Amino acid sequence: MGLFGRKPKLPPADRPPLQADERVLAWAAAGNGEGDGVVVATNLGLWLPGRGHRLGWHDVHKAVWSGRELTVTPAERIAERDGYLVVADSPAETYLLLDPGELPHQVRARVTRSVAYTQQHPVPGGAGRIAARRVPGVDGVTWTVRFEPGTPADDPEVLAETDRLVAAARTATTSGDA
Repeated sequence: MGLFGRKPKLPPADRPPLQADERVLAWAAAGNGEGDGVVVATNLGLWLPGRGHRLGWHDVHKAVWSGRELTVTPAERIAERDGYLVVADSPAETYLLLDPGELPHQVRARVTRSVAYTQQHPVPGGAGRIAARRVPGVDGVTWTVRFEPGTPADDPEVLAETDRLVAAARTATTSGDA
């Protein structure tokens, strides 16, 4: 910690290639077993060690803070349907943060703020979570569906029911009923 309990600024060597309208909100030195790096939270997303690109807040399925480790589960785009994306969990990435500062708080706040709608629904042979996520710098929301493991996601009945459920959720949220 720096003077008055504040963390010093992110060293230039650790600064990711930010966009012109992107600003650093919090950062922490991290280790994930494959070498050290820096986790950086910005207004547009999360920069993780070993990645050459930012993970948008809307692409973070889950983030868990244990008090020492930040575990991030990114979303992987599986398919594009009419009006929504089918996503699945990518492998979780865990980072040991010895001096986390505000980073865990910012991650939680930004991921939570990105969720405009979320609801679990049964579908033939399983279940799926429908979500609408806010994307920084984009007007409106991006709709996604994440099927529970074992759900036959390619089954025509499942897809037809999912199409219907997403359409109903979109209608409900645009009419102000959700």
